[in-house]
Amino acid sequence: MHEYPGVMSSSFPKILRTLVLVLMFLVVIEVISHARADKSFEDVRCKCICPPYRNISGHIYNKNVSQKDCNCLHVVEPMPVPGHDVEAYCLLCECKYEERSSNTIKVTIIIYLSVVGALLLYMLFLLLVDPLIRKHDPYTMPLQNEEDSEDLRPHVDGAQGRGNTVLERVEGAQQRWKKQVQEQRKTVFDRHKLLS
Repeated sequence: MHEYPGVMSSSFPKILRTLVLVLMFLVVIEVISHARADKSFEDVRCKCICPPYRNISGHIYNKNVSQKDCNCLHVVEPMPVPGHDVEAYCLLCECKYEERSSNTIKVTIIIYLSVVGALLLYMLFLLLVDPLIRKHDPYTMPLQNEEDSEDLRPHVDGAQGRGNTVLERVEGAQQRWKKQVQEQRKTVFDRHKLLS
């Protein structure tokens, strides 16, 4: 790895490691604090789906009750039917006890946001350091003439040359593509001149 002036090569990994450790510490503290607490009142509910009955339209009722109280009598309030039709109405309703873990949801969101934040910081770091790392390459001058560009650019094979980093490989592929375009232009213009 090359050392460049003004670039601290080992400071960013330390910062990133510190950031990840702090975020993991916060996640652990959050999990421990929620693990000690009882189930949140919003984490459990009973959902009753009641279809239309006589002249009453269908409706969905939700209520935070315990699992043993998850039935039409405890959830459907106010009862839309008179007292003598309550049993028939409740037999039509389908009640389900639902449970979720808000702790798991919170931890998942915190981990997701931590990863996205770390990637954004890494991208920002690369954007700031990229101009310092890139050297002026005499081979990337604009293509003026096909003959000049063939004389100036040495042929680079995939196994040898400067294709060690991803950036260098992309630049090499871009140069090969530009050369192919120039060859195609020359062929088309030569054929055009012959036909004229």
